[in-house]
Amino acid sequence: MAALEIAGLIVRASARKNNDLDSTPCKLLLTRRRMPRTPGMSQSTTESGSLRAFAPALILLAISFLINYIDRGNVSVAGPILKSEFHLSGTQLGILFTAFFVSYTGMQFVMGWLVDHFDVNRILAAGFLLWSVATATTGIVRGFVLLLSMRLILGVGESVALPAGSKILARCLPEHYRGFASGALMSALRTGNAVGTFGAGYLMTKYGWRPVFIGIGLISLLWLPAWAKWKPAYVIAAPHPARPSVDTWKIFEQRSFWGTTLGHFACNYLFYFMITWLPSYLVLARHLSMDSMVRIAGLYYSVDAAAAIGGGWLQDFYIRRGHSCTVVRKTAMGIAFSLGAIGVMGCALAGGDSYLPWLMVAGVGCGLSSPGIYAFCQRIAGPEAVGRWYGPQNGFANFAGIIGPSLTGFVLDRTGSFFWPFAVTSAISFIGVIAWVFIVGDVEPLTWTSVPDRLKTAVRAEA
Repeated sequence: MAALEIAGLIVRASARKNNDLDSTPCKLLLTRRRMPRTPGMSQSTTESGSLRAFAPALILLAISFLINYIDRGNVSVAGPILKSEFHLSGTQLGILFTAFFVSYTGMQFVMGWLVDHFDVNRILAAGFLLWSVATATTGIVRGFVLLLSMRLILGVGESVALPAGSKILARCLPEHYRGFASGALMSALRTGNAVGTFGAGYLMTKYGWRPVFIGIGLISLLWLPAWAKWKPAYVIAAPHPARPSVDTWKIFEQRSFWGTTLGHFACNYLFYFMITWLPSYLVLARHLSMDSMVRIAGLYYSVDAAAAIGGGWLQDFYIRRGHSCTVVRKTAMGIAFSLGAIGVMGCALAGGDSYLPWLMVAGVGCGLSSPGIYAFCQRIAGPEAVGRWYGPQNGFANFAGIIGPSLTGFVLDRTGSFFWPFAVTSAISFIGVIAWVFIVGDVEPLTWTSVPDRLKTAVRAEA
């Protein structure tokens, strides 16, 4: 009788699964069983897989990422002015810088869940509105407490961008286009760093910091009507109530999740190290003038951005030619982090002007690594669970933005040299090689399958 009951449950579960296949790109919760290596896209994903059809939405996503990184970096650019105007101590200024990462990192764990359960287009628009208003309001408020509040609100609003972008790419593009699309978005946010640092900095010196914050915040709002018109309508708002949801704890049980998280941390450590300390390194250690520093740092950020989009396109090219997604993606990450580690260490050891080629090698490595932090989780988790995978992954990885800059300053104070901060960054990049190549398993979709409780109980009893 137990065997008959099991058979009946399996038949009914199979029928429910077949009824849902037309609307579900990836099913539920059997964590060790994987889908076939041939592309397992849903019909909606395949039909909407043209990169050309998706281009308007991709361009708008890239613009939103660029604005995102301009807005988050504006306070750092305005830091010396704010310190003088509000009579802030060094500790208060540090708290102001860190406040963004506190709310941003914490909200990553929430946003991943939200974009998997609700209309990701609307969530992205709401987050964009919130961070744009927070940016504009920063130019109006007075006093340290209000400035701190705006930074915290900015972190909440901006936390939606990366999980939402990953969800949209996973829903709307096939695997052989995701590398280029991911690289384009990573290139945009890297360009945002350069634009925010140098463009906004120039405007602040000419017009003052308040008009720049207000102007950027208000002008950014023009993105919203464009998104309302060209957003990808085929992004499904939420799972059907009949579908069992993917348990986040089941994601945490996956070795590949912790591999992508550790690898993402290594990527962020190098990324934030170069954002926060490269200008100071060029001036203090290489004795460049401010004008020369701007040119060299701008060249590095440009190489980083170009490598991101070029590397993503190259990965997609090989996948379209029939090469294994696992081999292509892992090879790219191994090369990227090896170049980053070697370039950073070479830069630290080089004398005179010979540091520049090594610095560019590090930029190529940093850029090449960026498409993978998006593409891996989109492939492995699938459209159904990518938000709940990427949100915590990005949340844990952003501790690099809290730990890295402060650790670099501490080591620099203790040693009086940039050698050891560069050595630490190089070592963490080598850890990135281990994480992406050896800890992460096959870059193939997990089949998330929910087994009814009665069936599981019956199977255990039968066993």
